[in-house]
Parts: sequence; structure tokens; C-alpha cells
Amino acid sequence: MLPKINQMLFFQIASSDEAEAAIEYKARIAEVLDEGFLIENPINSQNGRMKRMFLGDELSVYFVSEDGIKHFFNSHVLGFREDVVKLVKIRRPELDQITKVQRRNFLRVAAELEIAVKMPDQVRFVALTDDVGGGGISFICDGKWTISRGQVLECWLLIPYKNGSIEHASFNAEIVRVVQLETGRNQAMIKFAGINDTDRQRIIRFCFERQLEFRNR
Repeated sequence: MLPKINQMLFFQIASSDEAEAAIEYKARIAEVLDEGFLIENPINSQNGRMKRMFLGDELSVYFVSEDGIKHFFNSHVLGFREDVVKLVKIRRPELDQITKVQRRNFLRVAAELEIAVKMPDQVRFVALTDDVGGGGISFICDGKWTISRGQVLECWLLIPYKNGSIEHASFNAEIVRVVQLETGRNQAMIKFAGINDTDRQRIIRFCFERQLEFRNR
């Protein structure tokens, strides 16, 4: 289902600043267009302050249906319209892009990051990620490591940001799939089984930076 006129949208804005990326804003839909929604100027859900939007801002959005279920989608700012009040035009999602599971947690980007892994038998190795997301990652490792579906790993991910800073995120993750590659190496898809909010936000911040970088090419 799509949100309707006068329905409230709640969203976060992609930002390289961790604190800014965590702020939730809300705005009412003023008009529904074929290619987008016109929304009123958003306000900070906590302090009620107006938020200035910019062309291209990436948004992680949800709305609440009449039955109380949250529906999530990703969007971005397409432009602006001067009316009685200034309206912001954001991209309208396709129906299959709206989900009851928070999409932002599963935003994934291709990235080769260094990851240190400790297996249940205490064996440790270092690998490179294939893609990274707020809900899990995949990595490529040497075929000599006996990894299998259902194993829970302890991981430490090295995260470089555009400003040159480097941070680490630690988490426990469950292997959901292992693929043997023609090169003799293995690709492991893992989902986070235990990760604190700070480390998840670090990964999400990296994903948004990378997504914006791809978008601006």
C-alpha cells in the first residue's frame, strides 16, 4: 500500500555525521504525484524544529497504516515547490519497494573491507567483505577455513570513512549461506546475531556514504 494525502511520514536523512543520521523527522503529505510525494517542511520529532532539505538527500522513510503496522521504503529529494508554504518533492516508491521490515537496516553496498573473524573453535582468520549492510554482510575467505551454515562467528570490521577517519565495529553473526567459488575460496553470507546500536550506526553511516558516492558518479 502507498501512503495517502495528509498521512504523516517519518524518516531519517543519510549523513556522514552519526548524530544527524540518527535524528527522526516527520512531515505530512500535501499532494500525491505520479512520480513522487509533495511533503510539508519536515520537523524534528523530538524538539519540533524545522529541517531544511537539500536536493538529492537520501531518506529512510516509514509510515503507519490504519492497522498500526509500519511500512518502510527508501527515497530521496527530487525538488521543491513554492506554494502557500514551501513543499518538498520526494521520490514515490514502487509497491514492491515498500516492506513491513525496515529497509534501512538491510541497505547493502558493494565494498571490500577488512574483517577479522573468530570461529566457534577459536580459530581466527582475516577476510575481505563482498558487500556490507545494516543487517549483515558477506565476505570472501580462503577455502581452508571450515565454515558452515548456522555457525555463529565473532567479527571485527574495519570501517573507513570519506573524511579519512577509521573506526571498528564488533558483532556476533550467524552464517546463513556458504557458496564455494570456482577460485576455491568460499563466500559466506552472515546476518547480525548480536550488535550494539553504536556499531550498527557506524556500518549504516558507511553504507550511506558509499551509496551517495555511487549516486554522484
